[in-house]
Amino acid sequence: MSTKSKITYVNADGLIVGRMSSNVAKLLLSGEYVTILNAEKAIYSGKKKSKVAEAHLFLEVGAPERGPFHYRRPDRMLKKTVRGMLPCNQPKGQVALKRLKVFMGVPLEFKDQHTIQFEEAHAKKLKGPSLTLGELAKEIGWNQGE
Repeated sequence: MSTKSKITYVNADGLIVGRMSSNVAKLLLSGEYVTILNAEKAIYSGKKKSKVAEAHLFLEVGAPERGPFHYRRPDRMLKKTVRGMLPCNQPKGQVALKRLKVFMGVPLEFKDQHTIQFEEAHAKKLKGPSLTLGELAKEIGWNQGE
């Protein structure tokens, strides 16, 4: 990591997954290092029952030994969402993805870091039902012992 590289810490608590991920992808492509904290507290908008049914259908695609691999941990789900917004078939997208770190909760080394929240991605603007990424992960089979 060079001295010019900037590290941005994003607190995902209360942010909409897709809008936050697109902002994070832009930061990564501009050369910044991004660390996302509280991944399990990010928000999906929509009814819980329909989101869980959609996730179960998605999990049926592929084979466990060959892929595509579907993660059930909230931090990995969020990282894969950001990956989908990067040009990962090009070298700049692969390099950008290596600059991303995603954590559940806030590890001790990041306790005192100043975090940002994207105002346009905040869930307080939602008028309908929503659920957190942690709730969705539990519904599709994530056991917290992993």
